Amino acid sequence: MPNLSARLRSRPRLAVWIGATVAVAALLLVIPSVDGAALARGAAAAGRAPGAVVAVLTVYAGAFVLRAWAWRRVLPRLPFGHALAGISVALGGNHVLPFRLGEALRVTSVVRRAGVPVADATASTLTLRAADIAAVVLLAVVTGPAVVADLTGGWGWALLPVALVGVAVGLRWMRRLGRGAELRLPGAAVFAATLLAWVLEAVVVHQAAAWVGVPLTPVEAVLVTAVTIAAQTFAIAPGGFGTYEAAGTAALVALGVDAGTGLAVALTAHGLKTLFALVAGGIAVFVPGPGLAGRLRVAADRPRRPAAVVPAAAPVLLFMPAFDEEACIVDVVRRVPSEVAGRRVEFVVIDDGSRDTTAARARAEGAEVIELGTNQGLGAAVRRGLAEGVRRGAAAVVFCDADGEYAPEELDRMVAPILAGEADYVIGSRFAGDIERMLPHRRFGNLVLTAIVRFVARLPVTDGQSGYRALSAAAAADAEVIHDFNYAQVLTLDLVAKGYRYAEVPISYRFRETGRSFVRLGRYLRAVVPAVWREVNDRGERLVGSAAG
Repeated sequence: MPNLSARLRSRPRLAVWIGATVAVAALLLVIPSVDGAALARGAAAAGRAPGAVVAVLTVYAGAFVLRAWAWRRVLPRLPFGHALAGISVALGGNHVLPFRLGEALRVTSVVRRAGVPVADATASTLTLRAADIAAVVLLAVVTGPAVVADLTGGWGWALLPVALVGVAVGLRWMRRLGRGAELRLPGAAVFAATLLAWVLEAVVVHQAAAWVGVPLTPVEAVLVTAVTIAAQTFAIAPGGFGTYEAAGTAALVALGVDAGTGLAVALTAHGLKTLFALVAGGIAVFVPGPGLAGRLRVAADRPRRPAAVVPAAAPVLLFMPAFDEEACIVDVVRRVPSEVAGRRVEFVVIDDGSRDTTAARARAEGAEVIELGTNQGLGAAVRRGLAEGVRRGAAAVVFCDADGEYAPEELDRMVAPILAGEADYVIGSRFAGDIERMLPHRRFGNLVLTAIVRFVARLPVTDGQSGYRALSAAAAADAEVIHDFNYAQVLTLDLVAKGYRYAEVPISYRFRETGRSFVRLGRYLRAVVPAVWREVNDRGERLVGSAAG
């Protein structure tokens, strides 16, 4: 039968439910026990001294700066900002997640954001976190041996060898990894910084006690801090709620403080720490970049590509992805021009597994048809059309929807910037041109999604979802559409990140008069949003490689 920790790893919802249940139970136990007047007195005193609150939290932040410095001492390749962010994200995660599951975010953060090897991040984290536990136990024993013995019955010492074993395992792991200057074993300075960090944290308890009206010496504040932190090693509820209060109250009672008042001190201190953890952790998710959730925008320093040479005799290829468009395909095919800018227009319908007579009707009107067989999706149809344009050596590869919403007659304005050597990728903007009819909810959705594309791409995009686009020969050959459902956002991000020159031209638009659009908001967002994230993040190495080539 698997143990509890294995179950929690395989069933995160179980962990959350257990943690939430324990937190609620602790809350129900805490409320009747706290001295309400003392708690109110502490809150009022803190409210009257915002400067003191800022000062205390600044000192508290200094503890994490020291830990980030220590981490970087043993892992030199880790930038200080990412070290501090990883520690802060873990702190915030521990105040949201049960069983101190936020600790895993520390390693995850630096691996994903700073490119640190998993083994290096894990070994250094294990060593430093074990040293943290050893430090608080030593501080507790040194500052209040009698209190520790009274609270734990002598079992408090048992945590120290466990922590020291953790330090030993971490040191051995780090030594085995070696890697020259990649990892350095912690020296006296690192352990001194670890001790000092916990002393700085004691300022929060010291000031909370003062606000409530309990005079604590600095040494007593260090003792209470050490006891509460040591107790939270095995905390279940998010933020160690309940465990922190129980341990802090017990330590204060052992120092002669009334239980209800001691609980008020513990709640005040814990409240300040929680506030800091959530704010610092929330900021650290995004800063420094890339954020823990990944990059939100394409890189600002994109490669510069030389202007492409447009072959003099090369044709222009126009292709139209089509799925069940028998009602309008004939009219659209008839409107395709035979030439633009003195170049022959080659026209192809990419039939995406239509269940009706779309392919037959297009052929009957003289169009060349490429049938995909089964319905694969608009993105797959666009990929096939771009490949066809590259195979034919087209000077420009253009595509638009086959539903009659876009005007094939405007092909000349779509290819003009490319044939003039002024752009590599052109979008026909409906919002810069003439919209005959667009449903209000679709207009709103288009504007919102366009604003997102504009932000992510760092370009003045006015129509991120336009179905009328043109690519130069080089852009068509290099373009990648990473999912079958759609192409709109990912194609733009792909080409912009690779340094291809972007342009827009105004076009006319009218809402389709027959058939149904494949776009359904929920399905669309579920497919597109993850694809946009992958385009900006997972494809980073590919984009760098493409630019170098």
